[in-house]
Amino acid sequence: MLLAAPWSPVERLLLAAICAATLFFALVTPPFQAPDENQHYMKALALIEGRLLTEQRGTAIGADLPRAALDIHEVDFPTDVPPNLRHFTAEQLVASAAADSGRPGLAFADFPNVASYSPSLYGSGAAGLAMGKAAGLPWIEAFYVGRLVNALAGLALLVAALALLPFGRNAMLGAALLPTFAYQTGSLSPDALINGLGFLGLAVALRSGFMAAAPGRSLALLVAAPLLALCKGVYLPLMAAGLRWPSHRRDWRPALILAVIALGAAAFVAWMHLSGGSQALYHIQSRKTGETMMTAPLREQLAVILADPAAYVRILASSVTERAPVYALQIVGRFGWNAILLPLLAYPLAMLMLAAAVANGSTARFGWRQRLWWLAVAAGIALLIETAMYLTGSPLAADYIQGTQGRYFLPILPLVLIALSPAESVRGARGLLAASAIPLLLIAAVTAYDSFWVHGFVTSDGMPPHQSLLRALFLPSPRW
Repeated sequence: MLLAAPWSPVERLLLAAICAATLFFALVTPPFQAPDENQHYMKALALIEGRLLTEQRGTAIGADLPRAALDIHEVDFPTDVPPNLRHFTAEQLVASAAADSGRPGLAFADFPNVASYSPSLYGSGAAGLAMGKAAGLPWIEAFYVGRLVNALAGLALLVAALALLPFGRNAMLGAALLPTFAYQTGSLSPDALINGLGFLGLAVALRSGFMAAAPGRSLALLVAAPLLALCKGVYLPLMAAGLRWPSHRRDWRPALILAVIALGAAAFVAWMHLSGGSQALYHIQSRKTGETMMTAPLREQLAVILADPAAYVRILASSVTERAPVYALQIVGRFGWNAILLPLLAYPLAMLMLAAAVANGSTARFGWRQRLWWLAVAAGIALLIETAMYLTGSPLAADYIQGTQGRYFLPILPLVLIALSPAESVRGARGLLAASAIPLLLIAAVTAYDSFWVHGFVTSDGMPPHQSLLRALFLPSPRW
């Protein structure tokens, strides 16, 4: 029977660093400067207005919401801005707080990108918004309360996952120490719950599959699987990490894990049926041509794949190969709407940190078949993510996959790191983990503060040009 190793002082320090960085980003990141945060904000608003489902008006999909709440995005902190230097000031926050009384009534909010997301993803953010308004705060201040409550919920899920994980704690800490984890958790994005539930689902599955059977663990599986499926169905196979190779014939736990995966799939299908099961089409800017195009209807895009599966495999391979460097940058840290790069030296520092997390060991011994199974589960989920984005986020019959971001792979990263971890810790690995992780988070914190509130930044995709390699290595991209 496996026993989870006791927490070391370094692990406690690193968890405290993750919490501090997350709360820092929740306060320092300007409103709506996390990807799609404006749409997630509107979805959370709809929830506190008692609207579990959206409605369609012409081509728009959303709900009637308080105009004063909507205008803090539409008027005060718009995300659709000209391509020139932009920075934020405290005066903008003060002016927004004072403007609520001049914005009466309701307005229709259009949030098609997140219309089909389960309300369970927005419970913590909506609770924070409701708490802020119950306290009589202006909408901009209620927005920050919503962020903080959402961040605390995400951190609570992380702590629970680390406490339940039977082995590989440093691997999970390594994934959570990436600036992207803290940045997204410290926003009003459901990524706080998606990442947290992804980590928790993995921890529960591994605990159930590799520790002695107990009723509490079976119950945890039954709860975790539907919640994880309602996050995004592509993450549900994470529960299969609990399958043990080889397994004994009399061991009923593999059957239980497969059963809860089926239960999660049923919960996902039930929500899609309840919500109408309709896909919300929306406009995107093609990453190939720069033109504005419409996403494809799922059924028609699926027909494209089924008509020539080999062609889709080629599209998948070429897109992943082309975008892999972008994913690597985004999964470490690229702030704003993927606009602000950390100093380039931060990225090899992050790789060093992840290597140190692996070198700390899993505290448990596993054969090559188990490790290959874990890597296969992670690879399968990655392919599901890409396929889901081709089906729902790309133009019809496109020869590329549109919309995949590095942060989508965060929930599967701990499993990859666990699969690569040796049983025993390499000497000096624990100190190296702390010595690389804490400077990385400090660099990320300085980057966010300087880029948003001091120097300013330009919202643009791709790799910003630089006139000095030295500046690119040591300064964030807005200062290149």
